[in-house]
Amino acid sequence: MHVAHLTLHDFRSYADLEVELGPGATAFVGRNGQGKTNLVEAVDYLSRLGSHRVATDAPLVRAGAERAVVRGAVVREGRTAVLEVEISPGRSNRARVNRSVLPRARDLLGLVRTVVFSPEDLTLVKGDPSDRRRFLDDLLVLRTPRLAGVRSDYDRVLKQRNTLLKTAGLARGGSRDSALSTLDVWDGHLARVGAELLGARLQLVDQLRPYVGKAYETVARGASRDDAWLDYAPSLDLEATGDPDRGTLTDALLEALQQRRGDELDRGISLVGPHRDELRLTLGSADSRLPVKGYASHGESWSFALALRLASYDLLRAEGDDPILVLDDVFAELDTERRQQLADLVSGAEQVLVTAAVDADVPQALAGVRFEVADGAVTRA
Repeated sequence: MHVAHLTLHDFRSYADLEVELGPGATAFVGRNGQGKTNLVEAVDYLSRLGSHRVATDAPLVRAGAERAVVRGAVVREGRTAVLEVEISPGRSNRARVNRSVLPRARDLLGLVRTVVFSPEDLTLVKGDPSDRRRFLDDLLVLRTPRLAGVRSDYDRVLKQRNTLLKTAGLARGGSRDSALSTLDVWDGHLARVGAELLGARLQLVDQLRPYVGKAYETVARGASRDDAWLDYAPSLDLEATGDPDRGTLTDALLEALQQRRGDELDRGISLVGPHRDELRLTLGSADSRLPVKGYASHGESWSFALALRLASYDLLRAEGDDPILVLDDVFAELDTERRQQLADLVSGAEQVLVTAAVDADVPQALAGVRFEVADGAVTRA
């Protein structure tokens, strides 16, 4: 899989841009602030309908414009499809495939896959639990696009339930009884949708774990594949459920919601569900594992973050797909040895897109097509 042509209209700093791409390694080189990251961000947006840099779409639209358009000609197994998304902050985005409008923008998901390495990846290790949950959910959607709908449904149910908890916590008499009765209904919705998301995450972590260990052994000096470990820590006790299916998880969530209802009414928020879970990252032998956050050195943290991305790539590739790899200004953050190790690991990908401030930051293993990015212009070197 690779992007053969990229077109941008009013996306970030670009009013209009056309760039011919191809398989193999392509590097965009330019000083900071010239727009090189905007190019790979656009490719990633076609994959995830989201940015690895910002949480909302508004910053993606060029100042003064109402909407932005990202269009890419994607080659997959010898066939070319033109994917397009129109980004309209505050309104529903629109997507097209070969000029045919899709019913929903999220129907574009899964048609192109990207794995992005960026300096922001350090938040996977040092950031909040929400950063690690987002990492899991983004990978879930890449593998199974319909889960984007499940995640959206869960967010909607959670928002409604939190509103009801605040109302019920303040109500008295008959109004409180009515609110609690309605809360029972929303408990069922949260448990049903949450169980599907929880089950998918549990399965993903089990499948990802060996790939993370292998990747960490490769990028960290003197490490073994047993040194890096990840566990999923749910907000409810699942030890008694054994190997839970969706029905078992639904029942467990319902029971936990009933047990925590008093606390939830007092605080006005939902305290049980996938939105409260954590992906635990640890280093060390089986009998002496320590959390990466707070204990690992800067180098170990970087190695773990890289291992998570490499593991994602390897897992997707093992399923028969070769995602587009985006290396966004990561080599400047790595020492020479880690830089070369990462380059050697990814050089065999069908398409690798690299951004760098100077030519010297791009390893020889990724010497391919070079573009110079300066003053809003992208010129093949």
